[in-house]
Amino acid sequence: MHRSMFIVACLFAATVVSAQAPAPNPRDVKLVGDRFKPLKWDEMNPAQKTMIEHLFSGERRGATGPFNVLLRSPEMGDIAQEFGASMRFHSSLPPKLNEMAIILTARYWTAQYEWSAHRKLAADAGLSESTIQAIAAGKRPGSMDPSESALYDFATELLNTKQVSDPVFKTAVDKFQERGVVDLISVMGYYHFVSMLLNVDRYPLAPGVKPELQPLK
Repeated sequence: MHRSMFIVACLFAATVVSAQAPAPNPRDVKLVGDRFKPLKWDEMNPAQKTMIEHLFSGERRGATGPFNVLLRSPEMGDIAQEFGASMRFHSSLPPKLNEMAIILTARYWTAQYEWSAHRKLAADAGLSESTIQAIAAGKRPGSMDPSESALYDFATELLNTKQVSDPVFKTAVDKFQERGVVDLISVMGYYHFVSMLLNVDRYPLAPGVKPELQPLK
């Protein structure tokens, strides 16, 4: 079995197992934060509890990352988490490319938690360690397949120039179709939002994990 087929099969199996497993109890939520105090279930108002229930019953099965911050505006936060789940779990881009777009955005913001979480997911989805390390260093990876190269060129040009040139746009549409290009822009937009929330909160890394990203010159 080809590696890509094996990865897809594993992701499908994990999704099936996750869907069959009982959802964790939202009352047991243990949130994390720094500037924004981690809320407990008994401290939440009805709208906040609804948002947590949706997070725990959805595909994330938890509330790590920006959601403690988003609970401060729970009606908006619930819409945001639903949009984020669509972009993370249901993009028309393959998981490897979707995760590549996420870590490119995390690198742009030097969002340490987002990078730490998604660099592993990118590797699990098939993105090479050399490519991940090059992105971490703010450098163009030396070896990419045509789809990775098309995504890298589109994402970095958009991030760095706020525009996309005609040749780069055409290559992206040829590779991903128009829906894929819109999904790429959307996942990057969502993780811009997430990175800003995490950086403002100074959201902590997991115990024992050290920041991997250095400031870019």
